[in-house]
Amino acid sequence: MDQAAGGVSQAVNMMARYSKNLAITHEVVCLDDPQATFLKEYPFSIHALGSRKTSWSFHPALFSWLEKHLSNYRFIIVHGLWQYQSLAVLRAIARHPEVILYVMPHGMLDPYFQKAPERRLKAVRNSFFWHLIEKRLIKKADGLLFTCQLERELASQSFEGSYKPRQEHVIGLGIAPPPVRTAQMDIAFRLHVGIKPDIKYLLFLSRINPKKGVDLLVNGYLRLQKEIPDIPALVIAGPGMETEYGVEIKKLAGENGTIFFAGMIAGDIKWGAFYSCEAFILPSHQENFGIAVVEALACHKPALISDKVNIYEEVKNGNAGLVQQDDAEGTYLLLKQWMEIPASQRQAMAQNARQTFEDKFEIEKTTSVLADLLLCEGSLIK
Repeated sequence: MDQAAGGVSQAVNMMARYSKNLAITHEVVCLDDPQATFLKEYPFSIHALGSRKTSWSFHPALFSWLEKHLSNYRFIIVHGLWQYQSLAVLRAIARHPEVILYVMPHGMLDPYFQKAPERRLKAVRNSFFWHLIEKRLIKKADGLLFTCQLERELASQSFEGSYKPRQEHVIGLGIAPPPVRTAQMDIAFRLHVGIKPDIKYLLFLSRINPKKGVDLLVNGYLRLQKEIPDIPALVIAGPGMETEYGVEIKKLAGENGTIFFAGMIAGDIKWGAFYSCEAFILPSHQENFGIAVVEALACHKPALISDKVNIYEEVKNGNAGLVQQDDAEGTYLLLKQWMEIPASQRQAMAQNARQTFEDKFEIEKTTSVLADLLLCEGSLIK
C-alpha cells in the first residue's frame, strides 16, 4: 500500500477511503511490513502480512489468512494480476464459494504489455502465468471491474480466445478534490526544486520509467527549445531517477538549465507543483487511468497527453487538454501546439480541465457506481 509503488495502491486507497459513507466497508490485506509508517495514514483496516518474499510477491501467510478469514466477507476484490495473490485467491475461493469475487486488472491486461519490444521476456512469463493461473481467475470471477471504457475494450486483445469473463463492469475511478491552494504550497515546491518565483514551467509527474515516455518528452522539449528559446521550463518529478533509465534521462537533459528534476514529491510540494505549472504533460506509451492526469485537471491545469492514456477521450471531448500519438513527433507536437495556443484559449482550457474533473472523475461519483454494483447487482449473483 506504499503510494510510491504506483497507481494501484493509490486507487485502492481512494476506493476504500471514500466508500465509508455508502454502506460499504473496505478492508485491505496486503504484503507490507506491519510496522511501515505509511500504513498509519490510512483511515480503514489494513491487514499487513509482511513484505513479499519474491518478485512474484509470494508470501506463505497470504493463503492462510484468506482461508481463515474469507468467510467474514461478502465480497473480495483482487486488485491487479500477475502475482501470487491470484493463485492464493483461487485456492481460497474454492473453499468459500459463498463469497462474491471481483477482479480489477488496473490496466494489466492491456496488449501493450504483450507487444512492447522491450518486454519480450516478461511477455513470455505473462503467457505462462496466464494459461496456468490468470485465465482461471478471470473465468472464476463473478465480474471484472474497469476504470474506463477503453481499458475494458483493450482487455480482450491480449489473450484472444481464452479471455472469457462472466461479466464486465466499467465502474470508473476518481480522486478527492485537491486541497485549497495556498502560497505555502508554491513556496515549498519552488524551494524544493530550486525554481525562481517568476519562472513558468510545464510539469511531468509520474514514475521515471520507459513506459512513461520521459525520453520522448526531453527530446521533444530540447528540439522545440531550439525553435522557441523562451519556452517554459520543464519539471520532471517522480521516483526512479536512480534507475538506469533515470540516469539516461539526466544525461539526455545534459546541462540544460531549464530542465529540473524534482524526485519523488508529496504533500504541499506536490500540490504546489500542480497549482503553479502552466500545464501537465504525460506522453506515456501505456497508462490505464493516470491519477496524476486527473489531479492536474482538478487543479485547473490542462493535460497534454498521448493517446495511450486511457482517459484521453474524456480529456479531448472536454477540451481539457491536447492529445497526440506516443512517439517522438507526437510529443514534440504536444509541446508545439501548447506554445501556439493564445492565452485566452489556455484560460478556457484550464476551466474545462476543472469541469472535466468534476463531471467525470470526482471520487464521490465514481465510488457510488461501485457501491451500487456491490449492493444491488452483486448481491444477486449468488
